[in-house]
Amino acid sequence: MLVKEAYLDSLLYEESALAHYIHHLLAEKKISLDDDMSKIDLEQADHQRVREMIENNVLGIHKIRVYSLKMNQKEFVFIYAGSEQEAIQFYTNTFYQSPLNCHEYTLDFQLARGNEVISFRDMRKEFESFPAIAGYFKKPYC
Repeated sequence: MLVKEAYLDSLLYEESALAHYIHHLLAEKKISLDDDMSKIDLEQADHQRVREMIENNVLGIHKIRVYSLKMNQKEFVFIYAGSEQEAIQFYTNTFYQSPLNCHEYTLDFQLARGNEVISFRDMRKEFESFPAIAGYFKKPYC
């Protein structure tokens, strides 16, 4: 895998630490985008500087996850949020009750929407602010 591919993947999958390390090493010209990632030595990096970059979120990575919160025995709501606690708080403020449970789903989970199939990762691009309701699911039989 090339550095370019690893860098894009780290941004796509919101792997903040790896993205900042690659960014730093590129800026310092210690690696190039066409280098083989398996030959990269992260020890070349100034760890203190990268730590500061991560703390200051230089790349603007805000990891958003999707959670399924159980409303009752048949109904669930999917909420995009930065953490499980944030999803539960958003649910409680929106529906004026606590959820029965809360489980994180993978953003790559695909679901039918109309005549198409879409992943939570792709659907997330439709939202500008978080937390947000991604959708509802009702069990057909219970």
